[in-house]
Amino acid sequence: MWDRLRGSRAAGGGRSAAAMAQRGEEGGERGPAEEGGEGEPRAGAERGPSGAAAPFQPPEGGFGWVVVFAAAWCNGSIFGIHNSFGIIYTMLQSDLGEDEKDPTLEFKTAWVGSLAMGMIFFCSPIVSIFTDRIGCRTTAALGAAIAFIGLLSSSFTKSLEVRYFTYGILFGCGSSFAFQPSLVILGHYFKRRLGLANGIVAGSSCLISVPLPFFLKMVGKAIGLAHTFQVLSALMLIQIFLSMTYRPLLPPSCDSQHDGQDKLGSRSVRQQCWAQMRKYFNLRVFRRKTYRIWAFGIATAVLGYFVPYMHLVKYVEKEFGETKNDWILPVCLGGMSGLGRLISGRTGDCIPGLKKIYLQVASFVLFGIMCMMIPQCRGFEGVIVICLFLGLCDGCFTTIMAPVAFELVGPMQASQAIGYLMGLMAVPMTAGTPIAGYFNDYFQNYHAGFYFAGVPPIIGGLVLSVVPLVHQRMLQKQRLDSGKDKMLTPEAVVNGELLPGCPASEAHM
Repeated sequence: MWDRLRGSRAAGGGRSAAAMAQRGEEGGERGPAEEGGEGEPRAGAERGPSGAAAPFQPPEGGFGWVVVFAAAWCNGSIFGIHNSFGIIYTMLQSDLGEDEKDPTLEFKTAWVGSLAMGMIFFCSPIVSIFTDRIGCRTTAALGAAIAFIGLLSSSFTKSLEVRYFTYGILFGCGSSFAFQPSLVILGHYFKRRLGLANGIVAGSSCLISVPLPFFLKMVGKAIGLAHTFQVLSALMLIQIFLSMTYRPLLPPSCDSQHDGQDKLGSRSVRQQCWAQMRKYFNLRVFRRKTYRIWAFGIATAVLGYFVPYMHLVKYVEKEFGETKNDWILPVCLGGMSGLGRLISGRTGDCIPGLKKIYLQVASFVLFGIMCMMIPQCRGFEGVIVICLFLGLCDGCFTTIMAPVAFELVGPMQASQAIGYLMGLMAVPMTAGTPIAGYFNDYFQNYHAGFYFAGVPPIIGGLVLSVVPLVHQRMLQKQRLDSGKDKMLTPEAVVNGELLPGCPASEAHM
């Protein structure tokens, strides 16, 4: 569901690529073929009539459409599996055997999918470093291979503890490493048509994620959970080969390791390590009070965010005895999420400045209310209606995240801001569903779990509503004190230190 963040990072990759092309020509030490990574020469590094370096121009198509298809498959398969975990969740419990009468079965089983989703966000800052160092193609292929191994190995065990590692850790980490390069590589091929490419990827991924719950329901009954994991691993196996299409036009370079070698040579080992850490982990975004409030609000809101995706299918089976059409619920969530992306994306373009954040406020508050209304439903049809609203809120929240980040910290730091935000979301996103599972075990029903899931989004939405007010107050105070609009003129930060897919060697351009 997080494939909607690709716009900001892909655009960042494009900007960094342009700067890298210009730097490579001005250096004059190596030719384009020598600086290419992964066996390809650098593209776009041509000189104009005056002899000056011409800015890099993406091809705006061509082989880029193949990359778009690969990115769509990546997003659809990865998040289709994660968002369809409600089906796998019921199969896991059936595979363990209901006769065990384990009073904590719901709590223990929930950790499998929760760990996998949480690892996507937890690994986000680390994946950015790998993308910078070894490139999009190698990182994505490595991640798809790890995800393939995780799903395949999950089919050879019935132990929950082992699946915590195989599905939760391996598949979750592999998903993160395979997913994030797809956010970056589009910026190598598109600039003027970047929005169109992002729209195609977001829309096309629904062709996989929407019918996948029905497919899992049908296949699971026919061949069982173990073979279902093997079938799902085939999606990741295909992604390994599709990742090879991420041919970087301007791949990352390792020049940064040599640029400051003389300067670092006079420092102690501790100082050198600290300098390298600061190069890759820039914490400047946390100096902004509005960003801290925004990040805290979202981290609070997502505590119960994944609960409906995991527990709804089991809830309707237990509450209404609906076992034949329960696959409709994740389909409604995925389909309406896609529609929500389109609606909120266009609506956000019409809302000026930081007022876009009120769309996130509305989506979180409505999401929380809908979660708390699930126990009030008296029929399966009512749950379907609630799923439509939940999917709409999901699409709205995630689409507006990147524009809000740009408004809070500026375009130069937006990618870093999103990366840290996703890292902060890892813990509450992981802990929410097991907590709801514990309530289910304790009260012997799902009502308390859904009431719990509705409270954090409402609280987080109320916290987010304060951000525009704090922003305006700080802006007025700075204007009175210094007469300078520091909030609208972010500090000069180089792309090479912040945006994934570009080297830190651009730091002193």
